Amino acid sequence: MGEWGFLSSLLDKVQSHSTVIGKVWLIVLFIFRIMILGAGAEKVWGDEQSNMVCNTKQPGCKNVCYDQAFPISHIRFWVLQIIFVSTPTLIYLGHVLHIIHKENKMREQTLTYSKTGIVKVPKYSDDKGHVKIKGDLLGNYMTSIFFRILLEVAFIVGQYYLYGFIMDPRVVCTRAPCPFTVECYMSRPTEKTIFIIFMLVVSIISLVLNVAEIFYLGCTRSIRQRSKTHKASIAIHTRLNGDTLMIISHSKPTKY
Repeated sequence: MGEWGFLSSLLDKVQSHSTVIGKVWLIVLFIFRIMILGAGAEKVWGDEQSNMVCNTKQPGCKNVCYDQAFPISHIRFWVLQIIFVSTPTLIYLGHVLHIIHKENKMREQTLTYSKTGIVKVPKYSDDKGHVKIKGDLLGNYMTSIFFRILLEVAFIVGQYYLYGFIMDPRVVCTRAPCPFTVECYMSRPTEKTIFIIFMLVVSIISLVLNVAEIFYLGCTRSIRQRSKTHKASIAIHTRLNGDTLMIISHSKPTKY
């Protein structure tokens, strides 16, 4: 688990700058992907090549049959999936940290006026470092979720075309240097199938959470815009009524 420490610490920082659904997604990533993969995958998949038995002793045949069945091992595939799916979130974290650093400098210069005579006020963060997801930051956040969705779908489809979702105990191989059609047999295929299905379910849950977060952010943004429009219309209406009353109060009665 040591090799996951750096990635986990980075993703942990994202939690304070995410929505509620985003925090649930991070929990799913930590517990059901990183921890399970680090703790149990090696025990389940560590013998996939060494314990594969083929009905020939031809040197090199077992290796090419394994390569045919597994172009990339399941463990490495899932590690790549975690890294790629986490990358958009890490890019978003970099943007957040840049904004916090920039606005902290802005706070140190609150007594400095711009050329227009207006004090520069931080837009996204407060004094405690809490970030409001809005404006460009909201666009970056939604973009990162969109790419996470694309990557999740790509890896699910890729896993299906590479191995399928069920571990076949028998592998038929006709590659050279095998002298004939060779049959190889995997160890513990049922246990491996259960692990494959578990990781697939976690991927689907992660995908559903990402889609739900996109809808959540879209609805929240729409509600905010409607609220701003409603407040602006009330302000304009109040101002117009005030101007009308002012005109009436200052008008003089007509003399006959």
